[in-house]
Amino acid sequence: MVLNWKDIDTVLLDMDGTLLDRHFDDHFWLEHVPRRYADKHGIALKDAKAMLISRFRSQENTLNWTDLDYWTEQLGLDIPLLKEEVDHLIAVHPFVVEFLLYLRQQRKAIYLVTNAHSKTLTLKMRKTRIGSYFDGIISAHDLGLPKEDAAFWPALASRISYDPERTLLGEDSETNLSTAAQYGIKYLIYVSRFSSALTPKPSANFSSIHYFSQLIPKEGSTGVDLAKIKMLPPDFI
Repeated sequence: MVLNWKDIDTVLLDMDGTLLDRHFDDHFWLEHVPRRYADKHGIALKDAKAMLISRFRSQENTLNWTDLDYWTEQLGLDIPLLKEEVDHLIAVHPFVVEFLLYLRQQRKAIYLVTNAHSKTLTLKMRKTRIGSYFDGIISAHDLGLPKEDAAFWPALASRISYDPERTLLGEDSETNLSTAAQYGIKYLIYVSRFSSALTPKPSANFSSIHYFSQLIPKEGSTGVDLAKIKMLPPDFI
């Protein structure tokens, strides 16, 4: 498929792993929270990790997965405060700002569409200062449905006006891309370099990029051949 920007009116972008480096989130939930939990209860770190990872996975694909208030109550830890302890790890992926500027120049409607909790959004928008690039920011918690639920996308259409046939979605979750495909969103982009700490692996099912610069056409062109971009090496710039 050739992505011709003249055929796209709306761009929906995920946050964690897509625009922002997921290394922060992975470190926070898999290292920092277990360490603080182990310290509080006087148990071994490896035991805390095993127990918490199991509890986290039990809520995967639900709103509880990203609900900071839920985990504060469940774990007896001030999760928003703990996030601030390691907020120096919050980072925007390379070329994200350039891509957002390109979209603004092309007069596209740009929406941040995320499963993140409102308290996470507040912290990350304050740290990254990218909020002003968007026409709107919608959290799954506002709609009462996670993006993993196929009902999310029609519910989103009740909040913002978008034509699925003329919409691009950028995501680091193949599950979320799949539910969007069920709704009919035409242009689906998988971000394989979701964490700076992990080696990118292209999707077998969706057009894959390492950086959003790969979606910006070369001068004099209006489109990008999606069939070619996933063959670029992990260190492509």
